[in-house]
Amino acid sequence: MLDDRPDPDALIAQLRNDEARAQRGKLRIYFGASAGVGKTWAMLSAAQRERTAGRDVLIGVAETHGRSETAALLAGLDALPLRELPYRGRTLAEFDLDAALARKPAVLLVDELAHTNAPGSRHAKRWQDVQELLAAGIEVWSALNVQHLESLNGTVGAITGVRVHETVPDTVLDEADEVVLVDVTPDELTARLAAGKVYLPQQAERAAQNFFRKGNLIALREIALRRTAEHVEDDVRGWRVEQSGAGGSNGKGKGQGLQAWNTSGAILACVGPHEGAAQTVRTAARLAGQLSVRWHAAYVETPRLQRLAAAERDRILAVLKLAEELGAATAVLTGADVAEQLAEQARRLNCATLVLGRSEPAAGWRRWWRWWPGAAQPLSAALARHAPALDIMEVAQAESSRRLSRAPLEGARIDSDDHVKAPTHWPAYAWAGATSIALTLVCMPLTGVLELSNIVMLFLLGVVGVAMRFGRGPSALAALLNVAAFDYFFVPPRMSFAVSDVQYVLTFAIMLGVGLLVGQLTAGLRFAAGVSTSRERRARSLFELTRELSAALESSQVVALGGAAVRGHFGGDALVLVTDAADQLVLPADPPEGFDPQVADWAFRHGQSAGLATATLAAQTWHYVPLQAPMRVRGVLALSPAQPRWLLIPEQAQQLDTLARQIAIALERVHYVEVAQQAVVEMESERLRNALLGAISHDVRTPLTALIALAESLQTLPPEEHAEAARAIVAQAHELHALVNNLLDMARLESGIAGGAVNLRRDWQSVEEVVGSAIRAARTSLGSIVVQTALAPELPLVEFDAVLIERVLVNLLENATKYGAPPIVVGARAEPGTLVLTVRDHGPGLPAALLGREQKLFDKFTRGEAESATPGVGLGLAICKAVVSAHGGEIAAGNARDGGAEFTVTLPRREPPEPAEAQL
Repeated sequence: MLDDRPDPDALIAQLRNDEARAQRGKLRIYFGASAGVGKTWAMLSAAQRERTAGRDVLIGVAETHGRSETAALLAGLDALPLRELPYRGRTLAEFDLDAALARKPAVLLVDELAHTNAPGSRHAKRWQDVQELLAAGIEVWSALNVQHLESLNGTVGAITGVRVHETVPDTVLDEADEVVLVDVTPDELTARLAAGKVYLPQQAERAAQNFFRKGNLIALREIALRRTAEHVEDDVRGWRVEQSGAGGSNGKGKGQGLQAWNTSGAILACVGPHEGAAQTVRTAARLAGQLSVRWHAAYVETPRLQRLAAAERDRILAVLKLAEELGAATAVLTGADVAEQLAEQARRLNCATLVLGRSEPAAGWRRWWRWWPGAAQPLSAALARHAPALDIMEVAQAESSRRLSRAPLEGARIDSDDHVKAPTHWPAYAWAGATSIALTLVCMPLTGVLELSNIVMLFLLGVVGVAMRFGRGPSALAALLNVAAFDYFFVPPRMSFAVSDVQYVLTFAIMLGVGLLVGQLTAGLRFAAGVSTSRERRARSLFELTRELSAALESSQVVALGGAAVRGHFGGDALVLVTDAADQLVLPADPPEGFDPQVADWAFRHGQSAGLATATLAAQTWHYVPLQAPMRVRGVLALSPAQPRWLLIPEQAQQLDTLARQIAIALERVHYVEVAQQAVVEMESERLRNALLGAISHDVRTPLTALIALAESLQTLPPEEHAEAARAIVAQAHELHALVNNLLDMARLESGIAGGAVNLRRDWQSVEEVVGSAIRAARTSLGSIVVQTALAPELPLVEFDAVLIERVLVNLLENATKYGAPPIVVGARAEPGTLVLTVRDHGPGLPAALLGREQKLFDKFTRGEAESATPGVGLGLAICKAVVSAHGGEIAAGNARDGGAEFTVTLPRREPPEPAEAQL
């Protein structure tokens, strides 16, 4: 019988997903084929119905475009005042995101989802404002036209001839909870346009001649219907997955027979340097959405592509950024063979389909050259040869392309290398010419000494040196100059370009070919070495940070190490901001130039990157990355890199994310180490408190009870018995006094030891006198028990605190009285460098449970027998250990050979001074 129980991991993941979805607001999008179909009207009509039903509906922004029917629906609905922003001498009215978050209505209407916010706004796009509103738990309604979808932007532009620049990532529509299609027929929309219900008359006339042609409207309507059907299909597929037990249940019940749409493989979009690369990415995103598979985008940088102009490099970065916005995982690959690198990437990522732009048709003589053996193959043919098992899709060319904003990402190039390489200028070619001249001057005196073949080798050596130092172009120039110099100065007839022997023509050709080939190979090796150095540098910085963070024990160490590692890799300035005990971000007291605390706090609260090279507050000069640990966000990493455009290179962005993750994990580890230490301290404190209360509740309450009973009995006892009762009261008071003294002494000693300043009054003492005074002080506890002494003759004077050592002996004598049996023997002997004191009884000895771990007797609140009628709080021996340790000595316990327990105190000693010196 098959186990039809659900997968626990799948259930936990589903519960977490449901919980996150419950906390997130819902998004409803009114979707249409073009402007004028009635999206805003339908949205406001639904809002009026919700207001009538009693829901809190608020208009954040609604664009009526002068349409009276739409404006009439605003009546009775609360509207949020727009925020005014100054821009280039005029004032722009924008949606007030902060006011909407503070108001937090049940339903918020935010029209024109693809709108671009004015400079100075928190987000560059309105759809990003909507994402923040949804994260705050607010239900948002918005409107969107089909031409504003990023993946359809090129397709719609090709159909209508009109390119819109305000776009929305497809993921926004895909993740919408509801998509309401607002549709009208092309004829009805044309009639509305002619009636002035869409645009003003002049605008309507131009629109009818361009965008609002019937063929365009029919095509746009089909695209909108298909896109809406895809969203509905996604909803059906999601429902089927849930009903089939997250796609993996085979059990019986209502999920029986339902199977999730399972596709294998993924899509790899091949980004090239040509103009149509953006259309390739859009097509791959559309295809991935239709197939519900993951997709990737990769750009291969070869030595030739490394020399692209700045504008072309900007276009590549923009396309990679577009791919990330559409949900792709991007990468910049390096190698000499583009097809080989793409095929290897596809195999590594388990991609089943390659999407690439269609190559331009060959023109002129190239049409015939392509059939020549050994001619370069188109990329699609090379990919088919390297990866015959993969599907290859070619995308038609598009006229549009994407560009990056020139500020603040100035001054860097799209190298996978970590350093910014300046383009080769004329000094490199000047050095190539100077090298050829120098070789000619060096070889001139050698004309009669060396054969011409050897002189050729010297010229080839110069080409290799130029290629290694300056690259391919200067090495080609050096090869040409060297051939010319060899012909003019060394080949007969000399000082002429004429050639007397036809064989030298072959020599010139071979020399030029070898020079160019060597220069090409050397430049390629130089490029490969630079790539390897870059990768090694990234790996080394990550390894060093991980190694250093593993030894960090405090948050301050993690902050210092993390900031230093990021600065060392990216240059510029970097800050690691952590949280305080209240889980609030601790901002620097003296922030550096350009650092914005509000942006850092926003990145921390929302768990998203912001600032430079992001879509949120992109005008900032700092890049803010939340330190996302497995449990929570632990802080923010703020970076102002030396080369801002590095943040757009996928490898560098991934490196920054990896460094931030390592710092976050280290902060979380240190946090839980501190939590564990605090828990241990609290547990130990609780244990000591319970032990103290238990001891006091038994051993202090007993003498107090006895004292109260004896004091009350004095009122009824006859006078002749008062003396006996008084003696009993004195005995109980002494016992209570001893307990309190032990507690106070232990507290004083522990305080002194913790502070490192136990005040010892050391003086040269007679051991015999201290032993005698200790026996007299313990007489009350000893009673009639006889104490014997075994003191070595002629004991020397020893330097110690007589009061504290006497206290040690008294506690040992009282312990022997309580747990041992007479006779009690106190011994003392002098050994080289030490004084040994012993206190021994003749009782049963130490408990069997303590044999082998006798030092536990000296712990606070520890007694030889856990349950005993013998009074005491277990501090006497702990006080002895504290006093002996303060003197630099040791105390030990054990069983004597012939029975009984024996305690040994070993104190360090030095030779006593001369009598005259002692008097001083």
